[in-house]
Amino acid sequence: MFEQLHMSGELGLLFDTLPMGLVAVDHRGIIRIFNCEASRLLATPADQALGRSIREVVPNTRIPHVLQSRTRELNQRQIIEDTTILTSRLPILNAEAGLLGAVAVFQDNSEFLRLAEEVTNLRDTRSLLEAVINSTQDAISVVDENGTGIMINPAYTRLTGLSEDQVLNKPATVDIAEGESVHLKVLSQKKPVTGVSMKVGPHRRPVIVDGAPILVGNKLKGSVGVIHDLSEIYRLAEELEKAKRHIRSLETKYCFQDIVGSSPKIRETVEQARRAATTPATVLLQGDSGTGKELFAHAIHEASGRPGQFVRVSCAAIAESLLESELFGHVPGAFTGSSRKVRKGYFETAHKGTLFLDEIGELSFYLQSKLLRVLQEKEIVRVGDSEPISVDTRFIVATNKDLEQEIKQGRFREDLYYRLKVMPIHIPDLNRRKEDIPELADFLLGRINQEYGRNIRGISPRALDILQEYNWPGNVRELENVLRRATISMNIADTQIRPEHLPPLTPPLQLVGLDADLAEQDRPWPNKTLPQMRREWERQMLEKALRKTDGSRSRAAELLGISIRSLHDKLSRYGLR
Repeated sequence: MFEQLHMSGELGLLFDTLPMGLVAVDHRGIIRIFNCEASRLLATPADQALGRSIREVVPNTRIPHVLQSRTRELNQRQIIEDTTILTSRLPILNAEAGLLGAVAVFQDNSEFLRLAEEVTNLRDTRSLLEAVINSTQDAISVVDENGTGIMINPAYTRLTGLSEDQVLNKPATVDIAEGESVHLKVLSQKKPVTGVSMKVGPHRRPVIVDGAPILVGNKLKGSVGVIHDLSEIYRLAEELEKAKRHIRSLETKYCFQDIVGSSPKIRETVEQARRAATTPATVLLQGDSGTGKELFAHAIHEASGRPGQFVRVSCAAIAESLLESELFGHVPGAFTGSSRKVRKGYFETAHKGTLFLDEIGELSFYLQSKLLRVLQEKEIVRVGDSEPISVDTRFIVATNKDLEQEIKQGRFREDLYYRLKVMPIHIPDLNRRKEDIPELADFLLGRINQEYGRNIRGISPRALDILQEYNWPGNVRELENVLRRATISMNIADTQIRPEHLPPLTPPLQLVGLDADLAEQDRPWPNKTLPQMRREWERQMLEKALRKTDGSRSRAAELLGISIRSLHDKLSRYGLR
């Protein structure tokens, strides 16, 4: 029989086209059929295998065992040199159950192993991906290229109230209560879609949805959507607004009795402020950083008897892009991300009260013009609205800048300046009222004792002399800073601040060469006022300190004997930032 098969050219061609090895032996174990794939896998040419014993060609073969036992061995692994094959061996019996031979079919098992490993890796990757998606707090929905739901996570179910049975294998629109499907937009445009507002689920939860296409080899396979719950954001925004309203509703913290000092200069300034408090006029507080401008603003409001709130706004602390909305309020949809409710601004919040605009010199020209209109018309227009709203707000503004100089340099509106300068009050520097230092120090130490749990009763005469010899460029704020540092350096049992407790205080910088200049009687007197010469000298000293410290502002502040905040204020004032 095997001779006949071997002699048939058509059957031989058929065997050679099989994608697996085929070896057939007669009842004696002599190879009669040996196809091309068998030659490749066993690395033996067919003409060298045919007519030979199977044991000679495949030493570890089990075909003789199959011939002897006449039993089949299916899907068995066998190692042929460096190759692992998967083989099945079957006996060949005639109609009378007589043994004619055996046949083995086999193929390279490494490809099966590679495919099995890929399948395993894919399963592991899918499991990992599902674990990541299921653990995220954002709701996620995935559809295929036809817009049919194929995956959601638990956060999605919690947000929408829809189960897997209600979403999977359903159209992408099944969860939408109001709005258009982001998935369908992504599938039609084949690009991401972000920030789409809609309502989802039976409870019509407000959400923002971001969607992105799933591309595999530049072929669109579906869309993934991330759904952000807006109800929690609304709740937090409402809580924040409540907190802001509570903070704004707090009473003013200071009154005129809290302004410490008996010097003629401070008493004169307090008297000016008292007179201003009895009128609705706008007050312009001027003075260097740390002199107590906010303290005066609180005191003026407290003495004014106005029933409304005292609202403080630092014009330099709020980004210009937000300051207009904070001051004037806005209506729904006024800008991207704005609240869906009407939001009152500081002008309305201070209705019947006082609005304190600190660092007014930092306002942009645009907001200066809008503030001028408020002062003139006593009305505001919310951002995004056109209806004017009347406000009865008393304005107190403060600055440490020379606004007249700012006007000359084109940074401040002259018409606004004269609207603000109805009641100008200049708060003197500490250097000009050094006789108040003992009284101020006692007052500040009382506050420090409460905060630090100490019992400091005073300052030694020599330490007080040192404090009064210093020029205090940082004013009362710097004095408080020095006393706090001294308190920290004291032993717990010490009750009096002595010279060794004080931090290093740089002596006032001298006007180098001033005496020599004044001694030159024939030299013309400079065509400048004393304040102008002082500003020019101060600018030169700031530049010199920065050069000496290689631009280090903290070291420059230490060299000049001023606080880092005072240095920043002065650098800003002279345009040295």
